[in-house]
Amino acid sequence: MNKNLIDISRFLSLVLRHKPESIGVKLDKNGWILVDELINKVNATKKYYNLTKDLLDEIVRTNDKKRFAYSQDGLRIRASQGHSIDINLNLSVKVPPRYLYHGTSESAINSIKNDGLKKMNRNHVHMNENPIMSEKVGARHGKPKVLRIRALDMNNDGIKFYLSENKVWLTDDINAKYIDFDWK
Repeated sequence: MNKNLIDISRFLSLVLRHKPESIGVKLDKNGWILVDELINKVNATKKYYNLTKDLLDEIVRTNDKKRFAYSQDGLRIRASQGHSIDINLNLSVKVPPRYLYHGTSESAINSIKNDGLKKMNRNHVHMNENPIMSEKVGARHGKPKVLRIRALDMNNDGIKFYLSENKVWLTDDINAKYIDFDWK
């Protein structure tokens, strides 16, 4: 993805996951917004982006994390997960695999050992099935550390898991007793 697409994608993440008001829009209760409204408001706010439907299609199609999804009719768009605003993605409870992985920075390890993984300002803790992807996520925050989460044990203890449209596993805070810090 070229730099301009990355910049627009990051801006769309901000709008669709955290601050729709930054361009004067409201998302519906499930996080959707009409594509035409989004394009018009982005262009009115960030004139140098010149967002078009074709450009938006390319961003949705090529985003490496599949952060955005169109509605079935193609008229609306939303972020697949990662929200800090109150929305309902209508995700079904799923049984996770035995292990999931969470990327963080080495500087956060002591805090996680003491307090577990917290969803912080987001609606869920994010995990995935691929430790390499988790390492990439952790690298955004410093020297990466990949934690292995005993997800099936959590599920067996009654903790719910959800799988987003872009295959990110979501749950509430994770007690440190379910985290393998030195699994490699």
